[in-house]
Amino acid sequence: MAQTKYIFVTGGVVSSLGKGIISASIGKLLQARGYNITIQKFDPYINIDPGTLNPYEHGECYVTVDGMETDLDLGHYERFTGIQTTKANSMTTGRIYKSVIDKERRGDYLGKTIQVVPHITDEIKRSIQYLGQKCHYDFVITEIGGTIGDIESAPFLEAIRQLRWEMGKNAINVHLTYVPYLKAAGELKTKPTQHSVKELQSVGIQPDILVLRTEKHLTDSMRMKVASFCNVDLECVVQSEDMPSIYEVPVSMQQQGLDAAILRKLDIPVGETPALGPWKSYLERRRNAKEEVHIGLVGKYDLQDAYKSIRESLLHAGVYNDRKTVIKYINSENITPDNVAEMLAGQDGILICPGFGHRGIEGKILAARYTRENNIPTFGICLGMQMMVIEFARDVLGYSDANSREMDEKTPHNVIDIMEDQKNVSNMGGTMRLGAYDCMLKQGSRTAAIYGQEQIKERHRHRYEFNNAFIKEYEDNGMECVGMNPDSNLVEIVEIPNHRWYIGTQFHPEYQSTVLKPHPLFLDFIKTAVEYQTE
Repeated sequence: MAQTKYIFVTGGVVSSLGKGIISASIGKLLQARGYNITIQKFDPYINIDPGTLNPYEHGECYVTVDGMETDLDLGHYERFTGIQTTKANSMTTGRIYKSVIDKERRGDYLGKTIQVVPHITDEIKRSIQYLGQKCHYDFVITEIGGTIGDIESAPFLEAIRQLRWEMGKNAINVHLTYVPYLKAAGELKTKPTQHSVKELQSVGIQPDILVLRTEKHLTDSMRMKVASFCNVDLECVVQSEDMPSIYEVPVSMQQQGLDAAILRKLDIPVGETPALGPWKSYLERRRNAKEEVHIGLVGKYDLQDAYKSIRESLLHAGVYNDRKTVIKYINSENITPDNVAEMLAGQDGILICPGFGHRGIEGKILAARYTRENNIPTFGICLGMQMMVIEFARDVLGYSDANSREMDEKTPHNVIDIMEDQKNVSNMGGTMRLGAYDCMLKQGSRTAAIYGQEQIKERHRHRYEFNNAFIKEYEDNGMECVGMNPDSNLVEIVEIPNHRWYIGTQFHPEYQSTVLKPHPLFLDFIKTAVEYQTE
């Protein structure tokens, strides 16, 4: 298959229908057929990236290996397919306009008036095709954020319209839409879908395949109705029902022939349906895991999308330990010395979450102290690791004023300090320590045993670091720095060897955990939590 094929995934009626899950599922199914794929996300908002967005606005910020802060859907792409995305897999209106404006300032357009069509749309088209041309993928799946009819999406839809015209049989559109169930009438309604398709047709795009998001099963007659009203073949109208897990979606899509329909539309021989063996065995283990393991997430955002990758990593690790992971959100702002035992009660393990800023940090410090003193399995990630370090300094090293420079500029015991190269940074966006860095593990440490190797590479997203001036004091008193960056000598991992499981990582291991390759730290954390539970 010489020429790259393009699949455009759009959505209508409402957002949050699961375009990211459908895009990831299509990628998974095509991969299973032996094709080389990648998936990219084009977001219509004007931010350059979601790095400066509050998680309440946009869920977690995912980080690629090359240090791009991206939308959380890229996490789904990686977890489903095992591919590694880069900054070329994520694009926003902000980046598109910035690129065009930079070219205009350099004089690249030779005095032309810069307009949305053709300049902005050409830039979008160039970005869409970049990965296909550079890496010669068989398929490039492009998800367009937002919904049809948004003002922000218009240039992206125009770019897709042009590309489909130019590419002919090498491009198709998969449109995801909503079929609501009206309880009072006891009926499913297809009208919103019809309107959404009409809206898409009004910008010159005829969908090739419709995926109908629904809470209840659709009959064949309803699918036929949608097919005839929307000019789509019946076999190209598939339904995406609510599933017990998002990981059931690829199997459901395969059973309905979504991948076969895509191949037929692109004039590619369909061949045999792949077995999805390892994927189905993961789902089987998930269904059979009846016993529970309880993990408390100590953080300040009571929003499941804020810690999306962490939650998924814990769920994957639970399955591989034949347990159903039950995650309880514990708001760190509400933790006090008087109620900490009560707030953390009933948990087999505690994960102290990442984050930024002052809010809720004293609660995280109290949680770290309680779990350290009571030998409860504890995992600290990024800011969570820093809170474990501060707690140890206050309680074990005796520095009651110990803090991070981020929280208290004047503390004499700045056990967490700002990195040298971050001191004069004025721009907030994209300027942190971002992306994958090497880490050397200390021989004989618990962490080295968990990884089973001495050199690892993990992804970062932070501005503040463990202050190396204090390393000796920590190690003399029982907290060891067992992971170091070989180039900068920055501390990456701390652990307390004589504790049941007390490990903090400056990096974000959750970004590397996938369905078929769960992260070793999460696997071992859950394994220890199960052992603690049985004791």
